[in-house]
Amino acid sequence: MANVLQAEKRLRVLAALVDGNSVRATERMTGVHQRTIRRFALALGQGAERLHNRMVRDLRCILVQVDEIWGYVQKKQARVTPADPPEVGEAYTFVAMDTLSRLVIAYRVGKRDQATTDAFIKDLRARVLVMPQLTSDGFAPYISAVGASFGTSIDYMQTVKNYRSGSRGRRDDHRYEPPRDPFITKSTIYGAPDPAKASTAYVERLNGTTRHQNGRMRRLCLAFSKRIEHHRASVALTYAYYNLCHVVKTLRVTPAMQAGLTDHVWTLDELLETLTAEEEATAPEAKPLTHREPSAPARPLPNNRGFLRLVTEPTPALKQRRRSEPPPPASPVQVVPPPAPDGPIQLSLFDEPPTDG
Repeated sequence: MANVLQAEKRLRVLAALVDGNSVRATERMTGVHQRTIRRFALALGQGAERLHNRMVRDLRCILVQVDEIWGYVQKKQARVTPADPPEVGEAYTFVAMDTLSRLVIAYRVGKRDQATTDAFIKDLRARVLVMPQLTSDGFAPYISAVGASFGTSIDYMQTVKNYRSGSRGRRDDHRYEPPRDPFITKSTIYGAPDPAKASTAYVERLNGTTRHQNGRMRRLCLAFSKRIEHHRASVALTYAYYNLCHVVKTLRVTPAMQAGLTDHVWTLDELLETLTAEEEATAPEAKPLTHREPSAPARPLPNNRGFLRLVTEPTPALKQRRRSEPPPPASPVQVVPPPAPDGPIQLSLFDEPPTDG
């Protein structure tokens, strides 16, 4: 008969993991062997994925921000060799957050490429019922992924921070302390988003909270993941704890409470019991989207096809069309010839005044 951890031990292990401790630190704090902790953490993470698929769906989020968090499995990307498995190296976490409730809507762990971006945006599309205003950084694969999942009628804007280049005037901590007043460039990709509401500040703040609650995603430490399945499980456990147990100070409730998914703050006992008993749940499927009421002057289109909005600034497609149009023909100019001379003209090869005689 296999040994089973006592309820008190399991609760202490869960509390240590969601508080950002590594496996070895959890072993020292709880007295549980690290192999047992890894197996238990993997089971908790898989239960968190099933819980997320069951609860986080059919959302009506109108402002969504997406971003990626850097991480790696076993070794950093610069040290990966052709003999290593494909999952070794960088492992980015794509995350989408509702700006109003701070709820983590969707996440995906994988390489920072087009395939992972497509799967991430497709999962985000399957969990919402309202066409949101979407904001991301300048990562190029987002453009085709958003267009394929949401269509070109979505209000999508990219915000890019142009940090100062060069080493002049930098301090010793410049790698970890970005400029306080970066220059932000906002570009409209699809639709007519509101630039005042386009930002990635909240999701970047979420990245800091994620690194605090998940020791595997911190920089310059030895708590990194050795296998991709354990890394995915730790990410799922972190976001389940964040949505259900973490109280946002500005909201004074958890993100799940603000989004209407639950009516109370979950305790660690409730989270532990739910994760260990959670049954397999299928991922949500995409449903028809309804368009939100635009803040700018607009007129509804028939058959629930959206709104005809007043656009004050040309969209990128219209700008491209204007640049591709040929220039208008120039008006004809009448050239008046100079009067003919009365006599012969003396030509000179040099700029010298003519001499007499």
